[in-house]
Amino acid sequence: MSAKGKLTIYLYSKCGTCRSAIKSLQAKGWELEQHDLFQQGAPSIEELRSLVERSGLELKKFFNTSGDLYKELGLKDKLPAMTDEERLALLASNGRLVKRPIVTDGTKVTVGFKEDLFEQEWGA
Repeated sequence: MSAKGKLTIYLYSKCGTCRSAIKSLQAKGWELEQHDLFQQGAPSIEELRSLVERSGLELKKFFNTSGDLYKELGLKDKLPAMTDEERLALLASNGRLVKRPIVTDGTKVTVGFKEDLFEQEWGA
């Protein structure tokens, strides 16, 4: 199968869900540029703003709500009172707060991994 093009995937390399997403995308013929959120850090505020805008999702969907750091910081209670700029700055400050994987081709963006969503957005 020839490569369809290149996708950027923001992930945590030790995350099983991220590994499943990588396998799924590679099986569909995509070349992947991997950005490890834990080793390379979170995307910049500008990158995050662009990803959120292109995804069509609410900013809160980009938070890893099941992560330990999210819980330790009590963000469930704090986020509603924050502005989008404050939320973006918080996300950009620590890759562990970012929901993963985030996949983009520069136009479309998906957050999280569900095989049916990947088939719809990145499939044949």
